[in-house]
Amino acid sequence: MTREATRKIRIGDVWIGGGNPVAIQSMTNTRTEDIKATVSQILRLEDAGCEIVRCAAPTMEAAEAIREIKRQIHVPLVADIHFDYRLAIAAIEHGADKIRINPGNIGDGDKLRAVVEKAKEYEIPIRVGVNSGSLEKHLVEKYGGVTAEGLVESAVDKIHMIEAFGYDKLVVSIKSSDVLMCVKAHELLAKECDYPLHVGITEAGTLLSGNIKSSVGLGIILYQGIGDTIRVSLTGDPVEEIKSARLILKTLGLRKGGIEVVSCPTCGRTKIDLIGLANQVEAMAADIPLDIKVAVMGCVVNGPGEAREADIGIAGGDGQGILIKKGQIVKKVKEEELLTELRQELLHWNE
Repeated sequence: MTREATRKIRIGDVWIGGGNPVAIQSMTNTRTEDIKATVSQILRLEDAGCEIVRCAAPTMEAAEAIREIKRQIHVPLVADIHFDYRLAIAAIEHGADKIRINPGNIGDGDKLRAVVEKAKEYEIPIRVGVNSGSLEKHLVEKYGGVTAEGLVESAVDKIHMIEAFGYDKLVVSIKSSDVLMCVKAHELLAKECDYPLHVGITEAGTLLSGNIKSSVGLGIILYQGIGDTIRVSLTGDPVEEIKSARLILKTLGLRKGGIEVVSCPTCGRTKIDLIGLANQVEAMAADIPLDIKVAVMGCVVNGPGEAREADIGIAGGDGQGILIKKGQIVKKVKEEELLTELRQELLHWNE
């Protein structure tokens, strides 16, 4: 089931599924009870391009804080609940746009029914989450370990538990830190249900390993047309998750907009701080709303040719710098003026 064929679900003012653009999600790592810190982080996530944000609700104070947090942010808020069904109900009553639960750990049927009925009353979707780290013992035994097939069976079972109460506003997530297992599970699940899928590689790791694992896994999944919302899970500042998610979607042709910076890997001909310059260009270009490619090259020898596919580029060395457009040198400047010259060109690009 590709994203074009999945059901359309509304989360706050964001529509997912049914061919809508893949939405970028992240999760706060503040204590939700600390409203000021949580709002501050969410506003930073919004500025970076986050479209849906999730907050943990491990206590009643956290669930009740959702109302005030919602007043101060501009993106839909998802409440993440484990075990205590009362927290799920409180989160819904205090304005959550969606709740994330694992029906298997909410409790008996009456408790799950109470949560589902409250979601019905407020007409908000439920995200059914299944994680490889908490796969049921009987499924581990059935499949001889944690497998993609076991994860899918667990997810389908949870879907049926909620459907049995007459509710079908569902989003499904099925995650593993094993990239290839996660890919296979999504391929299997996409054939089993038509609910929107939230995709991600869970417990991916630090900025380096997490980005690599997420890029590989999400790249394979999304390229097949599977996935309606994504999260790049990283151990660190969640703003980095948004940057990575945007670049993954842009690389796959699923997002447009924003300057793409390309740069050469440096070599013995390089006579400029290319690494520093490339990072400066990327930071400088982040707030300029253009959909173009900018090249940062390490020498004037191969720079123009290597930058031919870029809309604009710069190269430098030995105190001199050049400005390149479509592979042609259009201006020579002092090396220290390269960044300023490039910024001025970008700011006046459409004039």
